[in-house]
Amino acid sequence: MSIPKPVRGTRDILPDAHRRHRRVTETACEIASAYGFAEISTPIIEFTEVFARTLGDTSDIVTKEMYTFDDKGGDSITLRPENTAGIARAFLSNGLAQDLPLKFFCHGPMFRYERPQKGRQRQFHQIDVEILGVPGPLADVEVIALGAHVMEALGVEDKVTCELNTLGDPESRNVYRKKLVDYLEGHRDRLSEDSLVRLERNPLRIFDSKDEGDRAVIADAPLLIDSLNDASRKYFDDLMEGLETAGVSFHLNPRLVRGLDYYCHAAFEFVTETLGAQGAVLAGGRYDGLIEQMGGPPTPATGWAAGVERLAMMIEEPPRPAPPIAVVPVGDGQAGRALGLTQKLRRAGLTVDLGYSGDLGKRMKRANKIKARAAVLLGEDELARDAATVRDMETGEQVEVPLASLEEHLRRYR
Repeated sequence: MSIPKPVRGTRDILPDAHRRHRRVTETACEIASAYGFAEISTPIIEFTEVFARTLGDTSDIVTKEMYTFDDKGGDSITLRPENTAGIARAFLSNGLAQDLPLKFFCHGPMFRYERPQKGRQRQFHQIDVEILGVPGPLADVEVIALGAHVMEALGVEDKVTCELNTLGDPESRNVYRKKLVDYLEGHRDRLSEDSLVRLERNPLRIFDSKDEGDRAVIADAPLLIDSLNDASRKYFDDLMEGLETAGVSFHLNPRLVRGLDYYCHAAFEFVTETLGAQGAVLAGGRYDGLIEQMGGPPTPATGWAAGVERLAMMIEEPPRPAPPIAVVPVGDGQAGRALGLTQKLRRAGLTVDLGYSGDLGKRMKRANKIKARAAVLLGEDELARDAATVRDMETGEQVEVPLASLEEHLRRYR
């Protein structure tokens, strides 16, 4: 019988990798909390329409990457490919409009059927922050500053660049859309089949194409920033001024766009050159039209999502947990006393590993394997005197310690 393997595009997060994973997640959560964001969680599964209506039926996510199935009740269900749509659905489902403004953060696994590559798996993890109900650029500044703060706290600020662009308001986008379509129509013969479909339905999505021919065409396309009206220009100027005041460095990227109509004004990404082709580690923008598109009231919103696996690959190795203290019963007759003592020491805040079985040699071998700082040997003679032998695993020195003062003696090994 063959040994079972994980599904392609998924992986087990073993202890060493999990320390990196946890470092990224906990750092982001702590900083989000410090910025006044409240943690929420949404289900991993949603009705398919939550994503089909919001991500657009021409997007690669909807057409190629979603894990969608009919459940036993006949409903079309999708494993979440991203968090924002689920948070918008939760906002509507729970009647939170009267509580605006709202600041949320969350984290967890996402699922997309795509070709696995460095830093990208079919099951991956994201951190997500959102501000709902704040229409001005100050909210954009806050979420971008939060992202920059996370990069700094993780020690990767010198490895990333914050790229920034504006999508303008709907009026500006409509003006730009016409210019873009006119340009692309002149290059139809050079566009991929997917981009020809997008040209008819959602031309800005062509900017997301990975096809080399498409990208060559896009390189000379008109820029959205040149079609801004006065209100959109002021919004962008205020956004840039706010980022400068907040001490956030950024680089203008006029070709950074979002193809969906509910996006407007701010679009940004933190990108790196350390992960090869997978350059974006955090991406976001303003999406004032999303909640209304889902059937709710007009609700301004802005936020971002960051890839945990990608950031985990960039950070320095986190410190390992403190080595444990090994409790070693000398013979099976002392197992009960060893278990009771182990629990007492753990409740006192010490990290303790209990040697389960085997003779003294095997149990000491395990103590060495787990790199224990000290071993507490519980022999029949010592226990008769209400004492234990403590061996320093680095020096080999041994000392008999009364059980009444054992906890205090072991604190030096914390």
